Amino acid sequence: MEVEFSKDNFLLPEIKYEYLDHTADVQLHGWGSTLKEAFEQCGVAMFGYMTELSYVTVNNCYEIEAKGDDIEGLLFHFLDELLFLFSAEPYLVCKKLEITKFDLDNFEIACRCYGEPFELGKHPQGTEVKAITYSAMQVVQDTAKELYEVFVIIDI
Repeated sequence: MEVEFSKDNFLLPEIKYEYLDHTADVQLHGWGSTLKEAFEQCGVAMFGYMTELSYVTVNNCYEIEAKGDDIEGLLFHFLDELLFLFSAEPYLVCKKLEITKFDLDNFEIACRCYGEPFELGKHPQGTEVKAITYSAMQVVQDTAKELYEVFVIIDI
């Protein structure tokens, strides 16, 4: 669902993700000082694999929701909802994700997705992401160091 937003004082977060090689696929590695930030970074990493985010202008904002049975299921369904946002109308490429609800008791997420519709000619075509996988999925929480990491293999 598209929602209104203000571009006043709109800041993009620091990049805290990388791509790790994996046989025939790629592993997304996102991290942050909170688990919520690690989820956001992993989602942006997926969009960055599909196109160069420096070409994306923030013109639109859509809100998605996801639910899971556990933390890994929540991460899977969150990324799957983001992939659907890209794969079907509005074909949104997100440059920033802002999780507004992060309920780990009920495993529910609500997220605002900022970007614009993918447009050939404007956005370089990266690698198509076919699906999110549970294979080797990890959610690492080191509360003592305030470091949270997520690792997800995507099918390309």
